[in-house]
Amino acid sequence: MTYRRCENDSAYLLRMNLSFFADDASQEEKTEQPTQKKKDKSREEGQVLKSAEIGTAVLFISAFFTLRIIAPWLYNKLGSLITASMIILKDFDQLYEDDYIKRYLLNMFLQSFIVAAPLLFVTLVMGFLVQLYQVKWKPTAKPLTPKFSKLNPIKGLKRLFSLGKLVELGKSLIKLAIIGITIYSMITSNMHAIFAFVDMSVMNSLQFVGNMIVDMGIRVGMLYIAIAAVDYLFQKYKFDKEQKMTKQEVKDEWKQAEGDPHIKGKIKQKMREASMRRMMQEVPNADVIITNPTHFAVAIKYDRAKGLAPFVVAKGADFLAKRIKDKAKESKVEIVENKQLARVLYNTVDVGKEIPPELYQAVAEVLAFVYKLRGVS
Repeated sequence: MTYRRCENDSAYLLRMNLSFFADDASQEEKTEQPTQKKKDKSREEGQVLKSAEIGTAVLFISAFFTLRIIAPWLYNKLGSLITASMIILKDFDQLYEDDYIKRYLLNMFLQSFIVAAPLLFVTLVMGFLVQLYQVKWKPTAKPLTPKFSKLNPIKGLKRLFSLGKLVELGKSLIKLAIIGITIYSMITSNMHAIFAFVDMSVMNSLQFVGNMIVDMGIRVGMLYIAIAAVDYLFQKYKFDKEQKMTKQEVKDEWKQAEGDPHIKGKIKQKMREASMRRMMQEVPNADVIITNPTHFAVAIKYDRAKGLAPFVVAKGADFLAKRIKDKAKESKVEIVENKQLARVLYNTVDVGKEIPPELYQAVAEVLAFVYKLRGVS
């Protein structure tokens, strides 16, 4: 915020940077579908697809349907409760005794709980089942963890004027309109009966009002289903949009799962260097180096005591071939030129592996030549 002096008067105007209220334009757009890891993490944090309106609709309908079913029993229990309370109060002298008042209040509480128990049980069970159906069973306490980022006033203002808040405001207005229209239509359609209350008994009046309230609640609940369906579609659109990831987030997650390519490349390079050092250490133990003579060099060793086939202890091309030959010269290992055999050995036999049977004859001739030079029979 900065202050600017006006030219015409001595007042100061407060200039506010409105970019604080805008989204960061530099943020990368979320275009990628969420990965399974992102979905699992969101679920652990309590971010799941659900609509509160579905629960409200189900609770409305289940509660008022329950009232409709238990209405006769409820009327009888209420009548019994009123009668019992009047009987308990018949002795006015005991109203000033503490024990009597405690027994009276406890009895009234128990009787009231018995009357309300069916409705409480149904609403609790239906509420639990609706939430279980929407979010499945995976309890987590992370949503209860305080997040200080939510205390940011700028972000709070942005959330206040967000699309989600406007939709919530629209839903609230629609729900108020539905309830108002339903109440108005119920009262106007039953106006003649309401005027007849003066000729009804107290129980008949209560029964009529109770039936009207139950019918009203069921109608509101049925209309709530339509609201819940629309709200669920909106929540799904909003949830899918929030779950999407940027290309960079996908790359970062892949790096975490598979390892940083640069680090993996360095590890592979270190492994190759270590393998090369081990291979070069084996060159002095070779019986012969077969070359072509500049591009390839293959070091062969044959252990006659074990009676196994000759095997490759080192091989290389170009610069590495030169290093093998230099190492062989230092260690006084014979170097034999055989272009075709060197190329075949380099392309078909890995380091540490025995030569294939089809090359026995060619390699045996080279070894025989080397042994002859050494005077070995």
